[in-house]
Amino acid sequence: MSVQRRLLPNISALAAFEAVARLGSFTAAARELDLTQGAVSRQISLLEEQFGRRLFERDSRNVRLSSAGEIYAEAVRSALGQLRDAALGLMSNRHSGALNLAILPTFGTRWLMPLIPDFVARHPDITINFATRIGRFDFARERLDAAIHHGMPDWPDADCTLLMHETVLPVAAPEFLAGRKVTTPADIGRLPLLHMATRPGAWSEWFEHQGLDAPAGPGMQFEQFGTVAQACMAGLGVALLPRILIAGELQRGQLAPAPGLPMQSRSAYYLVVPHDKRGHPPVASFRDWLLTHVQFTK
Repeated sequence: MSVQRRLLPNISALAAFEAVARLGSFTAAARELDLTQGAVSRQISLLEEQFGRRLFERDSRNVRLSSAGEIYAEAVRSALGQLRDAALGLMSNRHSGALNLAILPTFGTRWLMPLIPDFVARHPDITINFATRIGRFDFARERLDAAIHHGMPDWPDADCTLLMHETVLPVAAPEFLAGRKVTTPADIGRLPLLHMATRPGAWSEWFEHQGLDAPAGPGMQFEQFGTVAQACMAGLGVALLPRILIAGELQRGQLAPAPGLPMQSRSAYYLVVPHDKRGHPPVASFRDWLLTHVQFTK
């Protein structure tokens, strides 16, 4: 067997190895792969003979990865994942390819997603695959082509294109405000304040913007704007929310502005593209389309 052939094992053997490594059982792996237990065992034996290394430690009751098997299992799992992604990309789009895009949960669902049918109509040869991410991540490891990011334009090894700035304002349920004497920004400081875990200093910045000291008391924390908006509508307190993400609730009267001046956040929304994806045609098409819609939003 040539060295090159020896380093390229049979894909069926790799699938059997990954299943046993993940499930910890030849029987469970056989059931998942719709094979006999003997067939799975033979595939593993072929791999061990090919490499001259034992991949599993076996006894009468259990099977577990050897030290060499643990290292190999991680690499195999990643490689099979990449092969699956490549196959899906070929099957789902045979022309321009796919765009693997990371979006922010609430911004993605409330602002971006209603616009996506227009992109699909204009670019039927591009398939967008969505992933939800908050904060920075490794584009190569996550196998993503671009991201919509809220923060500063300082993502390493990537281009950050400004999409829009963000205006935040204090809001609460109309019934919540009607039942309390709230006529000035200072009055808000005496009410329950709802906080975003990803923006711990937002309320302090807002009170400073009003020329006031921020209250020191704790408040409920939330991870997503959609959840904190629901908490507001339920009458749990006052939240500082981006106007663009709660336009519908304000229009329907489910939320009402509390006294005080709106404030432009220090952070903004950006389209982030890693340097090695700048020439990827789906990325360029999406960026041009997105900037056009941003101009209409401003």
